[in-house]
Amino acid sequence: MLESSLEFLKCVNCGSKLELDSFKQDKEIVEGLLDCPKCNGQYPVIEKIPILWNDFSLYLSSRKKLGGKLYQLIENLKLKKFCKSSLSNISQTYEDRTALEERWSLIYQNSKSSKFYSEIQKNLNSLQKSNFVLEYGCSIGITTSFLAKSNKMVFGVDRSFSALRIAKKLPKNNLDYIVADFLSPIFGKFYFNLILALNVLELVEPTEFLKHVSKQIGKGYFVISDPYDFDRGINSVKKPLDEKLLRMNLQNLDFKITPETKTPSHMSWILKLNPRATLNYDVDLVIAKK
Repeated sequence: MLESSLEFLKCVNCGSKLELDSFKQDKEIVEGLLDCPKCNGQYPVIEKIPILWNDFSLYLSSRKKLGGKLYQLIENLKLKKFCKSSLSNISQTYEDRTALEERWSLIYQNSKSSKFYSEIQKNLNSLQKSNFVLEYGCSIGITTSFLAKSNKMVFGVDRSFSALRIAKKLPKNNLDYIVADFLSPIFGKFYFNLILALNVLELVEPTEFLKHVSKQIGKGYFVISDPYDFDRGINSVKKPLDEKLLRMNLQNLDFKITPETKTPSHMSWILKLNPRATLNYDVDLVIAKK
């Protein structure tokens, strides 16, 4: 975690400014705790990644294997105790997502050469450079690392610690990553000039997410793409959107759709599942402006 990121991050429970208790530091904060002086909330920084979940035990309740791995990785005794306490305070366990998130991190690594990413980069190059950029669902950092080359400060948010650990292998002094839920107010009332959400609408209630993003852009761009593949069984969102409803919702939130993306598009996004299998999505891209 960059020490400079501290001025942007807020307590997800009460919105207060966080204080840093750093245990291990080189060019970045390697291990530490982010403390909220108002509500006494605590958020760990492990392997340079802050985990801003409203309850760390709740985050680990669906990632107990990850919790065990984190406990082994942590060097500082105070942070180790915090992790152990969080694991012991898990009241209800859910299906463990550790292996799934590790597998998808590997899939994204093997799919970096997909033409989809170069097409996205071409569209991003057509936009004016921004001071502050945020990407939701950044995964291993393919697009965030590209954006950091030409924008002042870039943040990537994802639920997967495994993915962000890979993203952090390419450190930049204007790029940082945070584990958080997409609807959590980790930046308080801060405004971004550019926000991205590439192929993530299946992971969060779309209408709620669009409202959340709208509040984070005062004047700037929202770049969003999706294949509208909402069938996730019991994990499916309650109110899926299609290409027409997505544009309608954005316009209702005072976004203007750029002329180039008013008509639904069909971008190929190929994911290499293994040496013998690929997944080919037909993705729609929308660029909206406030």
